[in-house]
Amino acid sequence: MELNIRPSADLRNKYNEISKQCRETREAVIITVNGRGDTAVLGLQDYKQMKSELELLRTLAEAEDDVKNERVGSMQESLDKLRESLVNRKNENV
Repeated sequence: MELNIRPSADLRNKYNEISKQCRETREAVIITVNGRGDTAVLGLQDYKQMKSELELLRTLAEAEDDVKNERVGSMQESLDKLRESLVNRKNENV
């Protein structure tokens, strides 16, 4: 994968071009300051997707840790607790 690298002046002077590039390539554009990487610009759709994927990975890691440390319950017990919680929430809103 080839990095898209642009100087910070392009962010000021060619924002529309950078924005279009992010959307079309679906890759980040790295902005440099004094020749060094400083910031990554990413299209909003790709940012939201990346954020969702990270949250899913965190949740899966927590679940895996729960299994490793035997912090698990039966499926029926979990469903019963969920059902009870939903009924209580419904009754509170009545």
